[in-house]
Amino acid sequence: MTAETVLSNARIVLADEIVEGSLVLRDGLIAGIDAGAARIGEDMGGDFIIPGLVELHTDHLEGHYAPRPKVRWNPIAAVLAHDAQVATAGITTVLDALRVGMDEDADLTLDDIRKLADAIEDSVARDRLRADHFLHLRCEVSAPDCLNAFANFDGDERVKLASLMDHAPGQRQFVNLETYAYYYQRKLKLSDRDFQKFCEKRMDESARNSGPNRVFIAAACQERGIVLASHDDATSAHVDEAIEQGVRVAEFPTTEEAARASKAAGLGVLMGAPNVMRGASHSGNVSARTLASDGLLDILSSDYIPFSLIQSAFFLGDMVEGISLPQAVAMVSKNPAQAVGLDDRGVIELGRRADLVRVRVDDHVPVVRTVWRQGRRVA
Repeated sequence: MTAETVLSNARIVLADEIVEGSLVLRDGLIAGIDAGAARIGEDMGGDFIIPGLVELHTDHLEGHYAPRPKVRWNPIAAVLAHDAQVATAGITTVLDALRVGMDEDADLTLDDIRKLADAIEDSVARDRLRADHFLHLRCEVSAPDCLNAFANFDGDERVKLASLMDHAPGQRQFVNLETYAYYYQRKLKLSDRDFQKFCEKRMDESARNSGPNRVFIAAACQERGIVLASHDDATSAHVDEAIEQGVRVAEFPTTEEAARASKAAGLGVLMGAPNVMRGASHSGNVSARTLASDGLLDILSSDYIPFSLIQSAFFLGDMVEGISLPQAVAMVSKNPAQAVGLDDRGVIELGRRADLVRVRVDDHVPVVRTVWRQGRRVA
């Protein structure tokens, strides 16, 4: 039996324009786009209809599983709580970022991470989830156990993306040691002497492990068809290394130099939506708004605040000169989907998945009213 839904009286955000009219959803796909047509169906009241958002890098799940130090929540319950929050923020496809390789600030273990992955995959198999979930491996290449942790995902077909990151002092995000001290010394409550020892240990681990681990993981991802991302590139030399290793996405470049080099090389430049909304990076790095204004931004990620993804898209479309709403929406839907090979979604076109979000804007804040995944209402 054919399942059909008609959404009428909507402002439909297409790839390059906004049209007023109706959408026909049939058997989970977009079956009709009728500009100006007064079709009988669910009245959207003039609200926007945009593609379901595609999230490539969110650290949000781990906080549901380990909400306090030494506290572990039921992993399935944690996944369900995370899923509900991302779906009601308009995210219909999410790559849950899981840590691969632990450092001193990690409260989680390798077993914890695999439990979370298993809970995601079991929930997908049992149709418990509102959004479509895949995995993103955040590979801390300086960590001594990075390759052992990576091996926990051998043959895991839900892994779509792996990022190569090194958060050791003096590296990339933390080139400025004062910024590193502000972040880690306060967090770990270390004396100056203990913090110096901590930094020396981390820098030694980075010097010994980062190079070999990058090479191994890059080769493994190319062999398995996993898209590779660099992380916190700061210089053109970092970008050159990323290109040599087969990287396709540049996550959170910390300088305009690295963003320009990444863009020129054809990499998808990804920045954090919280950076857009705050107007600055929490680590003091380059502003995502600046990159957007300069045409250097391709993809947005909610990072640690799920709702920031839709909020940043409407902010850029409204407030940044030269960026239309369709262009801004593409940064949270079409562009991330294409970056990881999910070409069946991310744009409102005939034959694409009916992953959609109904949005009303009040006082410059987007209000998510309804979410559909493959034509089925999920929020």
